[in-house]
Amino acid sequence: MQPPPVTKYRPFPQVDLPDRQWPSRVLSRAPIWCSVDLRDGNQALAQPMSVEEKLEYFEMLVGIGFKQIEIGFPSASQIEFDFCRRLIEEDRIPADVSIQILCQCREDLITRSLEALSGARNIIFHLYNSTSPKQRDYVFASTREQIVGIATHAVSFLKKSMQPHVDSGSRIQLEYSPESFTSTELDFALQICEAVTDVWQPTPDNKIILNLPATVEYATPNIHADQIEWMSRHLTRRDLTILSLHTHNDRGTGTAATELGLLAGADRVEGTLFGVGERTGNLDIVTVALNLYTHGIHPGLDFGKLNAIREIYERCTRMEVHPRHPYAGDLAFTAFSGSHQDAIKKSWARQSPGQPWDVLYIPIDPADVGRSYKAIVRINSQSGKGGVAYVLEKEFGYQLPKGLQKNLGRLVNTVSDEKGTELEPEEIFELFQKTFVVRSGAVHLGEFRAIERAEQVTVEADLEILGKTQTVRGTGNGPIAAFVDCLAKTELPRVEILNYSEHSLGAGADARAVSYIEIKVPGNRVLYGVGSDTNIELASIHAIISALNRALA
Repeated sequence: MQPPPVTKYRPFPQVDLPDRQWPSRVLSRAPIWCSVDLRDGNQALAQPMSVEEKLEYFEMLVGIGFKQIEIGFPSASQIEFDFCRRLIEEDRIPADVSIQILCQCREDLITRSLEALSGARNIIFHLYNSTSPKQRDYVFASTREQIVGIATHAVSFLKKSMQPHVDSGSRIQLEYSPESFTSTELDFALQICEAVTDVWQPTPDNKIILNLPATVEYATPNIHADQIEWMSRHLTRRDLTILSLHTHNDRGTGTAATELGLLAGADRVEGTLFGVGERTGNLDIVTVALNLYTHGIHPGLDFGKLNAIREIYERCTRMEVHPRHPYAGDLAFTAFSGSHQDAIKKSWARQSPGQPWDVLYIPIDPADVGRSYKAIVRINSQSGKGGVAYVLEKEFGYQLPKGLQKNLGRLVNTVSDEKGTELEPEEIFELFQKTFVVRSGAVHLGEFRAIERAEQVTVEADLEILGKTQTVRGTGNGPIAAFVDCLAKTELPRVEILNYSEHSLGAGADARAVSYIEIKVPGNRVLYGVGSDTNIELASIHAIISALNRALA
């Protein structure tokens, strides 16, 4: 990097818009969405999709609810041409879906594109040419007037050439993009858009789409919003214009630029699923759509089966969704932090059906996008007791008391540290079982019998202690107290019960009882044991023996 002062780069100029309105606006509706996965996204792939993969992808986009889909650049290659023809000839395009194609402002390419589109019902014909000062200078060596002439001539040629298609029943809508709009002088962008509109002559029933692309993202999102608002306010036929956004993500702010652009007056958004596109990618429509959804605005797109959509995307594009990707990533709903896990657990417990979603750290209900609750809390050495308790309750049904949560949490953290990885739920459950539930040791219970149940309960227990079997009898105000009295008549350390809780595990005839016992032994040592049995009394006795064996170990 260049040492300071940095002279190699310059700040992007601001827009003179002192009375800008977009900062005080609030989004209240979803935009018109246009997927460009099959063109802009596909051209950015190291291995472009096959025709069969494109067909599967197209059907997925239709299933999600896209009504405008850019299917390719049919004048650029035979594969693109053939794909367009196959969609039309096999009648794969629903009546309410418009297919969009991209075309440069050249007569031969316009003619070829119209050949590819023959027979289609609803067409968006997307013309573009570069307009920025550097493009005009470095690439085209053309003046402003010559660049305007390229665009207007192409639109005029299209109007004349498309008439036979219109006469045969095709509806054709024009989309025009001044490529590199965000690095074009605003007055010139307005000039060329107005000139194109003059030639096209839009109507209320067939508005023109003016697409204002951030072909390369150079500026902060607020400047992008200023540019969009400036254009929206200066277009003379704004009521006959659909103002469209096409952001890229070179600065990592494509989502923000789009959302602010919508506040600035845009009506339509072009983008791709999960942001696939050249360089750092296009706008991620999934993110923007679900951002709207979390604010109570239905996006008009259905991402209720996001895992299945992601699977098709990854298989067809050979790209992977990042684990931390919003909404769709493997770790999008995952918390490792102990304090976060505790907050999630407590707030989730208070979430009532029909009430607004209000679970801490999780802005959307994972179920709304077809995600599982199972992966929300993940356990590593940074996790707390709440996260461990959450996993055991949600995955296995155990409702650990707070003291036991702390004990197990410390143990899980130690094991995770030693392994150097997170622990899977099954590993946590195995550690819990081995340590607290099926703890073998010096004491083993043979038979446990209730002898008398009156004001006092008398029990008899066959115990094996350090390999020697003995039968002892004890009395107390309940089976637990009576069993503790039994233990007091052996050489085992004195046991004091501090806390006891229980719950059922499962339902029906096969349900088991789970008991949690906290004991204190000489030396003020406090330990937990857990027992499980179809008989609630036996579950409690097993819990005491488990805790006692831990103490003796």
